[in-house]
Amino acid sequence: MVSTCPRDMERRTPRRSRFGCRNCKLRKLKCDEHKPQCKRCSSFGVLCNFMPNIPDLQPVATDARRPLVVRGKAELQPPLTNGVWTCDASTRYQLNARCQDFVTRYLGRSLITPNDPNMVQVNRKLLELAFTYPFLMHASLAVALTYDRHLNGSLNCRRTIEECYHWSQSTVLLNKRLREPIQTKDKDPIWGTAAALAILTLSSPDACTPEQAWPLKSSDSSDLDWVRMSKGKMSLWNMVNPLRPDSLFRVMAATYAQIHAPLPEGGIEGIPMALAAVCNLTDSSTAETNPYFHAAHAVSHILDLPDSEVTIGPTELFTRSIHGSFKDLLRNRDPTALLLIYLWYRKASRSIWWIELRARVECPSICLYLRLYHGDNRAIHTFLPGGALADRWNC
Repeated sequence: MVSTCPRDMERRTPRRSRFGCRNCKLRKLKCDEHKPQCKRCSSFGVLCNFMPNIPDLQPVATDARRPLVVRGKAELQPPLTNGVWTCDASTRYQLNARCQDFVTRYLGRSLITPNDPNMVQVNRKLLELAFTYPFLMHASLAVALTYDRHLNGSLNCRRTIEECYHWSQSTVLLNKRLREPIQTKDKDPIWGTAAALAILTLSSPDACTPEQAWPLKSSDSSDLDWVRMSKGKMSLWNMVNPLRPDSLFRVMAATYAQIHAPLPEGGIEGIPMALAAVCNLTDSSTAETNPYFHAAHAVSHILDLPDSEVTIGPTELFTRSIHGSFKDLLRNRDPTALLLIYLWYRKASRSIWWIELRARVECPSICLYLRLYHGDNRAIHTFLPGGALADRWNC
């Protein structure tokens, strides 16, 4: 048995293709290395990218038998007189009929806060900028496609090929742009794109069922990736300064003030007594003495608000609290930390669509995990469906 086990393991371990296409590598699949189009790319509906001039995850156009994107100055063709393009000094992208439809339907209004007239104006101005900043156009189209999937009410939470393509292109182009000198005129498109990419990451869990979702799934590097993306967006704050006098986003000053609002330094005022007890919080508690302190205060800030008042500002206050020891507790699937993020998901998802897309699978996954591994923790289960306090915040 000692002599056969290594051979058996070697047989079961799939060999990595050394010269496979980048699409297969991104999807963590073995490529058959068939050229010009491997079988996996053909079945997935994307152009195979053995060659460096073909972008990652580029879908085969459905309304034309040619790539959706033409990149590189030497390859650029004169635009059609009836074509719609977004382009900068190095990249051009011609919007096909489906993309133009999304521009017409969604990008002329705000998908983030539909009832805010200020944000509608911001979105219209960003739409104008998107035609000269391809990374912003790709990010906007990806968000519009995701929002359309949300409106359709489909239980299939998987990203479509088009979403993957526009998301990938926006990320690549934005990273390239950030390596170049940033001028004032670039700051609003960069901030708008970073915000869109954060929304895309939060709205797109890599799971379709609770059993496949965090925290039930095995740990890997993608755990809480949406938190990292949110922190990455905020790392651009000082560079772009969305509150500068000439910024489109200056109208969001009140929202940003809510996001950066100081949390209490001590005590449990505002936290429901039952929740304070679960978190072992007392009148003498501080962030230094209790790792749940900021998260409990942040989630309590929205629990009793009407759904119409649960907007970006108060919800991102909780996101701010996911750091340090509390983030470590979440990674380690601590039951109290899981309860806090569960309560946040349940409340925020009723008014913010991109949180709802993740909450569809992660909320029931958290419940299943807590019942499976912490079934004897009665204090935790009073907050879950069927518990004594469930109707107060989970209805």
